[in-house]
Amino acid sequence: MSLIKQLWLATALLTTLSFGGSFIVSTLSARHYLQQELALKNMDNATSLALSMSQMPKDEVSVELQIAAQFDAGHYRLIRLTDPAGKVLAEREFSGETASAPRWFMTLVPIGTRAGIAQVQDGWQQFGTLQVETHDRYAYDSLWTSTQQLLWWFLGGGLLTGLLGTFTLKRLTRPLEGVVEQAEAIGKRRFITIPEPRTLEFRSVVRALNTLSERIRTMLVQESQSLEQLRRQTQHDELTGLFNRPQFLNQLDAALSRDDAQAGGSIYVLRITNLAELNRHAGRAGVDAALVRLAAALRTVPLPAARLDHGRLNASEFALLIQGEDEDSLGVLDTLTGRLRTLVREQLPDAELLAASARYTAGETRAPLLARLDGALASAEQSGASHTVAADAQPPLHTSADAWRQAITEALEHGDLGLHRFPVLDMAGRVIHYESPVRLRLAGNWLDAGRFLPWAARCGLAARIDAQVLATACETLAGDPACTGLAINLSAEALGHTGMREHFIATLQAHRRIAPRLWVDVQESSALRHPTEFRMLCAALGALGCKLGLKHGGQDFARFAELHDLGLDYIKISAAFVRDIDRTPGNQTLVRSICTLAHSIGLKVIAEGVGTLDEASALAGLGLDGMTGPGLPASPRRIVA
Repeated sequence: MSLIKQLWLATALLTTLSFGGSFIVSTLSARHYLQQELALKNMDNATSLALSMSQMPKDEVSVELQIAAQFDAGHYRLIRLTDPAGKVLAEREFSGETASAPRWFMTLVPIGTRAGIAQVQDGWQQFGTLQVETHDRYAYDSLWTSTQQLLWWFLGGGLLTGLLGTFTLKRLTRPLEGVVEQAEAIGKRRFITIPEPRTLEFRSVVRALNTLSERIRTMLVQESQSLEQLRRQTQHDELTGLFNRPQFLNQLDAALSRDDAQAGGSIYVLRITNLAELNRHAGRAGVDAALVRLAAALRTVPLPAARLDHGRLNASEFALLIQGEDEDSLGVLDTLTGRLRTLVREQLPDAELLAASARYTAGETRAPLLARLDGALASAEQSGASHTVAADAQPPLHTSADAWRQAITEALEHGDLGLHRFPVLDMAGRVIHYESPVRLRLAGNWLDAGRFLPWAARCGLAARIDAQVLATACETLAGDPACTGLAINLSAEALGHTGMREHFIATLQAHRRIAPRLWVDVQESSALRHPTEFRMLCAALGALGCKLGLKHGGQDFARFAELHDLGLDYIKISAAFVRDIDRTPGNQTLVRSICTLAHSIGLKVIAEGVGTLDEASALAGLGLDGMTGPGLPASPRRIVA
């Protein structure tokens, strides 16, 4: 029961007790006073009337007239004259209406009065005895009126006390609302702090909760920093700070398997020839210094890509993975090649720098791509090219943005959009939900999202695709009550677009019954790039019961603590940390640490891109809640159009 209700109950009880006590005391006092007044009045009236009658003639008519005149002039219940023998000589008795006070009240508070008795003389002889009783209805009416007034005063006072108490209590307990919100936020894994109130008792509670939140936040920051440090130790080259070869290849595999708007991109490779000779002539320290400067310059490449990954493939080769870049990246890479050649020759005059680049598309495998790059580097070495040699690429479905825009628009208008479905399994092999990446039928074939989403984003059609994906998912869940849940992707464009975000929320509000079975994946990079919009989306979807989580997670350990207070439900670890994890102890430690940190703030952890049963076996002992990928046993996949 709330404090306000308890206050009103206490006020009602106190008012009732106070009124009861006051009623008893005041009523008994008033009754005693009225009884005395009535007795005195009866005695005075009887004495006055007896004196008047003693001085008048004693014939029957005169006596009757005198008694009648007195009875009619006052409020009497009875006037009776009896002779010394007890015979009634004259009598008047009131037979009209009783008091207006309720009968139960008159029964509860009876007013008993003594009659006034006086002797009527006839000379020196006693003529008779006169009995006068004033009517008590006016006394009852007066007592009832005063009782009603007392009741209304107490009710008014109790109501005013309750209202003032409610206002005061709300004012005093206003800080308690903040405490409740903070406690609920902690329960939802959002470790916020609030200002300390002036009330001493509340201040100590708020201070304790703030201390708890700060400690957890500090712990998250420290754990994130420790994870970042561990990641750099296991995944980065000690000299240059770039990704080492195993991890860069994992990043490449993860990029090739992407199925979203950032699918597709380019890989840029640099090779310094005759590095062994350079070490002998220029010295190891000089060569290392040149390599460090080369790596630093490679990090500063001015490309507007969604993500850039830098790696050192071996002692003399460096690589740059460009995910989701613009079409004009080749010109930027040519400029970069010129800068890097100049930088290397300043440090190592005898060095020769070769550069090659290759575009890749979603679904392509690593081996052919690297083979094309090796061929391009060999061509550059044979020709002595000073520019970036571009490797041959697979011909795209369309060659211009206008053609892609027309093709995607026609497919959407004809309903050629569907959702692929494959399971996400828990560690016992049960289906947690189904991932549902979008597919589009173009030129008679169902294309993976990585083939058309990058072009859809460039053509401004990503938000429209997201809206149709959501509508299809809602329709699917409504028609399949047995489905445990569907996970759909929300693009960065839709996340940053106010109108699309509001449409997304409004659609789910209209489908509240199926909302708890909908899982919404947002890329970790998109969430960190649009923190305010992502926070608003988390609050809105959390209120509807949707599950919201991060996809391709773990790439930004240093910023992991920024996500602790958003109320997320899960995080899907990027395939870059999962590839060959059975043979990579460093990544095993990282994944185990991610699970520990995520579980401490109530997040489920799911591994993406599990490619082999050996990887699944290694992941099973790291604390994961689920996994997905082509290497797991799966139910037959199908397109839900």
